[in-house]
Amino acid sequence: MTQTKQKTKTNTATFEEFGVMQNSAEVVLCVPVPPSANRYWRNFNGVTVVSQEARDYKDAVRMLCGQVSPFEGEVAVSLTVYRARKSGDLDNYLKVLLDALKGVLYHDDSAITEIQAFREDDKTSPRVMVTAWEVKN
Repeated sequence: MTQTKQKTKTNTATFEEFGVMQNSAEVVLCVPVPPSANRYWRNFNGVTVVSQEARDYKDAVRMLCGQVSPFEGEVAVSLTVYRARKSGDLDNYLKVLLDALKGVLYHDDSAITEIQAFREDDKTSPRVMVTAWEVKN
């Protein structure tokens, strides 16, 4: 029997602007909505590369979260994408976002052992609320 987990309380918070809240147990980020995974890769002369749009997004997230230190162990991530329009699959946002958080919340995305992802609509304030915490075994 599968038990459905509830959204974390901090995951539904809103910020006046993009930024970071951190305490000893978890980190809460409010970051821009990433480009879709459909725009993540580009092919130039037979070579597949990460798109400029994705690179720019990763740089912006790292700048916004500059004061955050990555967790050392395994990490759980809960996120809610508040999209501006009723289009775009939830899973298409995850790759770019989780790659952008590498070096911010974790040293490598192999440290992620749990992902909770939710989608909401907010045409006036599109954003992604991310809550991450270290998994204690």
